[in-house]
Amino acid sequence: MLPIKQASKSKRALLSSQFLFNNATTIFSITETSSYLPIPPFPTSCFAPLSRYCYYPTAQPISIQPTTFDYSTFGLNAKDVAQSFKKWFKHPNSGLLDLIFDILSRQDEVDEIALSQLGLRVTESLVLEVLNYGFLKGDIFSSLKFFDWAGHQCGFYHTRATYQAVFKILSKSKHMRVMLDYLDSYMRARLSSNDLFGFHSTLVMGYSLAGKPYFALQMFGRMRFQGLDLDACTYHVLLSSLVEENYFEAVDSIVSQISLRGFESHVTHFIVVKSLCKQKMLNEAESYLRQVILNGNSYCLGDAVQVLVDALCQKGNFDKGWQLIEEFRELDSVPMEPAYGTWLKNLVRVGKLDEAVKFMQLKKASESYVPDVFRYNVLLWRLLKENRLAESCDLLLEMMESGISPNRGTMNAALCFCCKAGMVDVALDLYNCKAEFGLSPSSVACNYLIVYLCKEGSIDEAYQVFRNSTQQGYFPGDRTLSILVDALFREGKLDAMKELTFVALEWNFWLSDSMYNKFISALCRARMLEDGYLIHRVFSRMNRVATKSTYSNLIHGFNKLHKLDIVAGLLIEMQDKGHMATRPLLRSVIHGLCGMENPEVQFRHLFDLLISHGQPNYQICNLFIDGAGHAQKPELAREVFEWMQINGIEPNLSTKVLMLQSYLKSERISDALNFFDAMGKRGEINKKLFNSMVVGLCKVNNVNNALSFLWDMRSSGVVPSVQCYEVLIQLLCKQRQYDIAISLLYDLLKTGRHVTSFIGNILLLHSFRNEKLYGAWIRAREMQYETYSYLSVLGHLIGAFSGHVRLNEQIDNLEEVIEQCFPLDVYTYNMLLRRLTMIKMEDACKLFYRICQKGYEPNRWTYDILVHGLFKHGKTDEARRLVDEMFRRGFDLTDGTKRLIG
Repeated sequence: MLPIKQASKSKRALLSSQFLFNNATTIFSITETSSYLPIPPFPTSCFAPLSRYCYYPTAQPISIQPTTFDYSTFGLNAKDVAQSFKKWFKHPNSGLLDLIFDILSRQDEVDEIALSQLGLRVTESLVLEVLNYGFLKGDIFSSLKFFDWAGHQCGFYHTRATYQAVFKILSKSKHMRVMLDYLDSYMRARLSSNDLFGFHSTLVMGYSLAGKPYFALQMFGRMRFQGLDLDACTYHVLLSSLVEENYFEAVDSIVSQISLRGFESHVTHFIVVKSLCKQKMLNEAESYLRQVILNGNSYCLGDAVQVLVDALCQKGNFDKGWQLIEEFRELDSVPMEPAYGTWLKNLVRVGKLDEAVKFMQLKKASESYVPDVFRYNVLLWRLLKENRLAESCDLLLEMMESGISPNRGTMNAALCFCCKAGMVDVALDLYNCKAEFGLSPSSVACNYLIVYLCKEGSIDEAYQVFRNSTQQGYFPGDRTLSILVDALFREGKLDAMKELTFVALEWNFWLSDSMYNKFISALCRARMLEDGYLIHRVFSRMNRVATKSTYSNLIHGFNKLHKLDIVAGLLIEMQDKGHMATRPLLRSVIHGLCGMENPEVQFRHLFDLLISHGQPNYQICNLFIDGAGHAQKPELAREVFEWMQINGIEPNLSTKVLMLQSYLKSERISDALNFFDAMGKRGEINKKLFNSMVVGLCKVNNVNNALSFLWDMRSSGVVPSVQCYEVLIQLLCKQRQYDIAISLLYDLLKTGRHVTSFIGNILLLHSFRNEKLYGAWIRAREMQYETYSYLSVLGHLIGAFSGHVRLNEQIDNLEEVIEQCFPLDVYTYNMLLRRLTMIKMEDACKLFYRICQKGYEPNRWTYDILVHGLFKHGKTDEARRLVDEMFRRGFDLTDGTKRLIG
């Protein structure tokens, strides 16, 4: 759309390419060349030493990864960089103004003595300067206190200019109620009973600026009734208010009054064009402007052109807007700066940043055009939003060069820029010294500072910014708060997190469910259960539902403190919220009850509470039977079992299995056998009960009864589960009954199953420990008529691991050999590694790396076996390097290896 002019690159001295892209990914739009042009330094800046390291990329769009900037590389420090910004931000009379505002902010009432000691000469210009400074600082009410104080000083009377300044400040800061109160007070006070003109005129202007043109028209009517009239300024303020509030029916009347009195000026033309544009009458507005120019009144029509161009751009008609700009520019008599400003604003609004930058540089070079601070700010913020930090840096330095006085928006943008460019320390310094130059951080700036401080690990500073921002009336956004909360959790700063939670509640801000749950869980882990429970109660009162894990953490914590009432309440609440207690949770609770006085009474009380609160069901009863069994209280489990029968709840298969297991866990074998027989007499025995009996007997080392039940299953035509074979073979090997173990292995194969990893590992392990296993294998092989092809391979492995057969296979082939017998896992590799360390250490090291390459995660035993072997073979340096890696992964050596290395 616009002719392209290469932007000057003489202001890139602030940042090196490394520094500039720290913590941000920046994409540049570039030309077809791929050269890098050195940037001359900005001579008056303290950043000049960086200049020879700065380059302007003109290659294809690239993404630069974040790096860490080192100030010492360029002979700079954060203090120098921050001081450069502070010098720019400093108001010329900020020393005196800061003293005034310091006095005004100390207490509610104005300290008259302190102000009088400053020796102030109260004048209109001083009042206006104080009001403007307070507006920039964001301290409106201190400004109003000074306004009141000045009005009571002997020899000074507020002028329409001072009242207009107050009205404008209140209007811009949206303190309309305060503004209307001032107008009411002013009307009652009647500054001077002899100055009816000044009185009414000020009220008309005040109500107009307050957005109350109806009252302003009423006041104007009273003036006309008394033969009074408005001056040109007030007429135009009233007219502007009518347009702003869409009182278009009165606009023509006031315009006529202005014309009759000879007050018509460029201001009138501006407001009329604005009125037409607001009514979507753009053609009429253009015709009106052309007529004014034909009448020879083109001087000072810049604002009117701006309004029309803005309206066209808002409608999306950029071509027409640009055509008007070019047409009026050629007249030479129309000031174009306002139109240029609105053109820039609209280009930025629709995201045409490249065109905006090119336009600004073009007009600056050809017409010495310098945008005002507001236009600079709009472009600066958008560039920052898109992480275009190089252009943002240019813009800031250009503003410094051009002598642009920064306002609050500029200061906040600079603070955000420092965060994004990796200068978090500079941003924090500016923030901490904000009182020096009247910086009032915005919510956006606070958000950026909190996020980047957390990213840098400065959690305490980030939390202090959060506290300050809430005191100043800002509350961080969801993403910022989430980052801060995560950082506090990570650092274990739970007291700060607790304070943050209650501050959020004061702001009617609800943390996300995940934040609450993480916080409560963290408090539980830190044994701050009372605090966790308090937060949970607040959370519940807001009708929020905690996760099952949150309930579990609270219940586990209070269970350890033997606070049964709280535990019971949480279990009931958990049930009401749709979370059913898990077996491990209730096991833990019942185990805790057994450590209290009268455990039977406590157990029955908890059971009655949960049963009476909801509809009795199998699930709750089964959980209590399971918990009592794990607590080795089978009599309590039996009570629940019988309670079910009495109350018409027929125990299901899971209930019977749990009841059987409760006897077996307590080694009440006779009771278990009696229960099993009773089930058999009622014809309720099935495979699952048989399997539970075998596995349970094995777990209490009752191998004879377990074997008896397994053979009973086989004789009855019931095929035992694989777990039955696994636990029996494990127990038989442990008791060195290898012949029976091998016979069970053959029986497993007859059922059509294969050797599992668990059984294979057990056999290899016991081959290490006892040579008799290999003898049992040979005897069983001779007795078996039915052979299996891979059993000979397994026998060969057992012989090799027991030392009877020489292990001469290559390491690569050995894994394939084992895979012919059963699937390998880490446990298998560990045993293979152990065997190889006894034979050939080089092969053991190769196997270790193969384990990692295949995607297996080495565990403590993997490292310990290899370290042990290396030390035994005298390879101490390699062993110590492996020990360091082991420790980094959180593993420790076994006692045997510790004794070996001394």
